[in-house]
Amino acid sequence: MNLIWLLLRASSLQVAIAILTGLVSGACTARLIALINSAVTGSITGEIAWYFAGLALMVLLNSLISQVLLINLSQSAVYRLRLNLSQGILSSPLRHLEKLGANRLLATLTDDVGTLSTTVYAIPFICVDIAIIVGCLLYLGSLSFVVFGFTVGFLMVGIGTVQLFIERAQKFLNQAREEQDTLFKHFNAITTGIKELKLHATRRHEFLDEELGESAGKSRDKNAAALLTFSVSAGWGNLLFFVLVGSLLFGLPNILPIDRTVQSGYILTLTYMMLPFQSVLDKLQQLARASIALQKIEKLGLTLASNSEQYLKYPPPEKQNWSKLELKHVTHSYGGDQEDNNFILGPINLSFRRGEIVFIVGGNGSGKSTLAKLITGLYNPENGVIHLDNNAIVDENREWYRQHFSVVFYDFYLFDRILGVKNSATEKYGREYLKKLELDNKVTIENGKLSTTALSQGQRKRLALLTAYLENRPIYLFDEWASDQDPIFREIFYNQILADLKKRGKTVFVISHDDHYFHVADRLIKLDYGQVEYDKSSS
Repeated sequence: MNLIWLLLRASSLQVAIAILTGLVSGACTARLIALINSAVTGSITGEIAWYFAGLALMVLLNSLISQVLLINLSQSAVYRLRLNLSQGILSSPLRHLEKLGANRLLATLTDDVGTLSTTVYAIPFICVDIAIIVGCLLYLGSLSFVVFGFTVGFLMVGIGTVQLFIERAQKFLNQAREEQDTLFKHFNAITTGIKELKLHATRRHEFLDEELGESAGKSRDKNAAALLTFSVSAGWGNLLFFVLVGSLLFGLPNILPIDRTVQSGYILTLTYMMLPFQSVLDKLQQLARASIALQKIEKLGLTLASNSEQYLKYPPPEKQNWSKLELKHVTHSYGGDQEDNNFILGPINLSFRRGEIVFIVGGNGSGKSTLAKLITGLYNPENGVIHLDNNAIVDENREWYRQHFSVVFYDFYLFDRILGVKNSATEKYGREYLKKLELDNKVTIENGKLSTTALSQGQRKRLALLTAYLENRPIYLFDEWASDQDPIFREIFYNQILADLKKRGKTVFVISHDDHYFHVADRLIKLDYGQVEYDKSSS
């Protein structure tokens, strides 16, 4: 079972100890039932009473030890799974993650991992229940081998029929989980498209009824079918249990001679076993969901692993005094199903010098953002090569190459902590930049944490610019940074901030439509449907 392998990979020794203590607990439980049966049919002495108390204490202690070990182990396994999955996402190529889609990644990180983390808590109790059942069966075998053979045969047939119900329920659960990815896509549409949905009543109702409603309905129906099948299996299991007890009471004694002591021992033990059997049946639906969730996690993990990049925790320091960055015959394409047309950027042949201000211009869909992702190393060239001085950028040094860039993308993300910048002057310079960007009356920095990020889009972009400033990397890229700024800050950005970065020896790439400020650039590179239309000095 996948869940068991998850625990075994975490610590096979702890699993072995937990199973051993669970078995001891089950054996002691079986012995307790034997004592109860003896006491009912015979006399009770003080020695038996103390023996009974000792066994009860052994059951409690071994059960607790088994549960504590497995609970800690299961939660540790989920913790490592979360970190490994997150690291797998971070080490996957950006283009691969874009193809997978944010909804699939979020469904796995939240729904699947959440299901797994709540379900593994049930595993320790299932192990203890199974240990009790095994101990009771061993006791039954010691009473009568013939009756034991009949009982085990009946139980095997019953378990087989219940398993058929469980497998059918798992199919429904699997179909419901597949629909979950689509549901997350629609949930994302609600949050990111809320303005468009509010402004158009017909669109809103069609989205709710035909998109979200249809997907939610499919998920509801499949989950309901799974739960109903599990309920039928549980009811069928209970019925079979009573059929077994009835057979031992009224049927088997008419065929075989059974001692009354053996019969009462079987009835008492089977009645006690009904509780752990019911507990296992109830938790099987949780395990079925967890098994499907783990399959989705492992499938995504394998997909990420097969496309993972070399991930360096501490890459070598960047080259502050580099002199030349070159793109030689670089191409990148978006194929087939992802786009209406097979868009190809390139081949691109460009070279850049340290200290240049380069504006990348062109219409929408011309390839500006794709070129930016290639320059920064977020996309791998399908053909051609990128050189930084004499270093050809390949898989082995791509992580190092990316560390040369500070970027504020158009669809940037603003962290509420200034991560990755740790020096004594961080807060001092941060306060200076906050004042320069006119944010000092709204935001403060304390212990590297921003007091708030709940600001307008333009103010948030200024905070993102502050983070880029503090990183102090040799190359900067701004993707339509000024598009959300008022005229005053556009003026500050183009005439002061860019000039300051150039004065500090930084190379700056600016994706912009502000033709009034094209004169600020040392070079203008215009793209038109994936091709360089011209590359010239702005003067």
